[in-house]
Amino acid sequence: MKSLPTIFLETIQSDLGNDTPKFIAALGENPPISIRLNPKKQSSPITHHLSPIKYTEGGYYLPERPIFTLDPAFHAGAYYVQEASSMFIAEALSQVVDLQQDIIVLDICAAPGGKTTLLASLFTDNSFLLANEVIKSRVEVLKENVMKWGYPNVFISNHDTEDFSNAEILRGVFDVIVIDAPCSGEGLFRKDERAIDEWSPDNVVLCAARQKRILTNAVPLLKPNGILLYSTCTYNHFENMDNVAWLTQNFDLQSVKLDINAFDGIVEKEKAGAFGYQFYPHRVKGEGFFLAVFKLKSDKNMAGRHPDKIGTAGGVSTKNISVPFQKLPRKQIDIASKWIHNADNFDFFLKPNGQVFIISKKHIVHIALIDKALKRKSIGLEIGEFKGQDFIPSHELALSNLVATDTPSLFLSKKEALKYLKKENIEVNTSLQGWALAKYEGLNLGWMKVLKNRVNNYLPKDFRIRMDLPREH
Repeated sequence: MKSLPTIFLETIQSDLGNDTPKFIAALGENPPISIRLNPKKQSSPITHHLSPIKYTEGGYYLPERPIFTLDPAFHAGAYYVQEASSMFIAEALSQVVDLQQDIIVLDICAAPGGKTTLLASLFTDNSFLLANEVIKSRVEVLKENVMKWGYPNVFISNHDTEDFSNAEILRGVFDVIVIDAPCSGEGLFRKDERAIDEWSPDNVVLCAARQKRILTNAVPLLKPNGILLYSTCTYNHFENMDNVAWLTQNFDLQSVKLDINAFDGIVEKEKAGAFGYQFYPHRVKGEGFFLAVFKLKSDKNMAGRHPDKIGTAGGVSTKNISVPFQKLPRKQIDIASKWIHNADNFDFFLKPNGQVFIISKKHIVHIALIDKALKRKSIGLEIGEFKGQDFIPSHELALSNLVATDTPSLFLSKKEALKYLKKENIEVNTSLQGWALAKYEGLNLGWMKVLKNRVNNYLPKDFRIRMDLPREH
């Protein structure tokens, strides 16, 4: 590992004292590798020999880092490769939110999607989750990871947090807001040496100021008694405890003290009556991480709103609200609905480019709010398109948990699955004709079309494996 900046070491020394050598030694070790399973896509039991992560159900440590690209289950969205410390978000939210209730959630700094997929798994299927990312180049990675996870109640936007703050219609809408804020990245030093090169005291100050701006924009979006979770992957007090104390001093937020008695190594910090929780790599089996939880104490975000107009969609009347999307003709709905599990729970719409997309009827009001407030968003699950009378199913549908359970399927070996993921032709012995799901150990990989003399591989080229396969495959 590269030499750590002197000023950083001095700050750590003042914080950790005699523990500093253990901290530095931990940074020289190989980082632990961890994954979190998709609860709706678990295939054959792969975890019986793995060590569980206590912070969340389905989190596991791996004994070594495999080549994930060569695991078809990874491409199918059966698990997400996520740093273990950050999985504590699941435990923190479970202590302050009723996970059985349908709620409205905003992940406002969402890319690449680790925390978004965690939130999707944590809350109910009828909860509404908006994953936002300000940097356009990172939105595509977020979309891909959300698509692989397969939950139709996750929607994506590409906006600065100021756009949310300026949207009056979004004030007081969200039950939970998660802010995994852009930070100086001190907790990434072990995993990514580039973080060491990019670190500087000036950048720490810059990040702390940026975080305050994001927090300022986010607080007005909370419902009364709403929960705000703030996290970073850094250690310094400027970005962590100073910002936590600043939040409670400048907003009507109550800092929430978490119960960490069941978890060894987490350090509870306090400043001005506010609490934060720090993860150090020499104390936990994970990377550097920090989080704090707050609860909005009053209904100031609803000031000036008539009580009769405060409904599940926020502080606006929901009586006549609707989405301005073109509805799919009834005849085509009858065809498309056969591809969808529980199709009666969804409304069918048509995009200008011909793509058919669906939205849960429970989410129409929330989508209407987002559509009015934000210009750049990805709304609804794209399920395919019509070419004449023929329906062409989408890759997004194949990876979702909505594809009809009686859809014809072709079950592939690992060797065949990897060839499919390379977008190569596969010879299969089957009596099927027409569209079929390519499956590996019960997991959907994408679509194939069986013709009389060949099988067409419909994996989108952007999803194909580009690396060479080992000979044994």
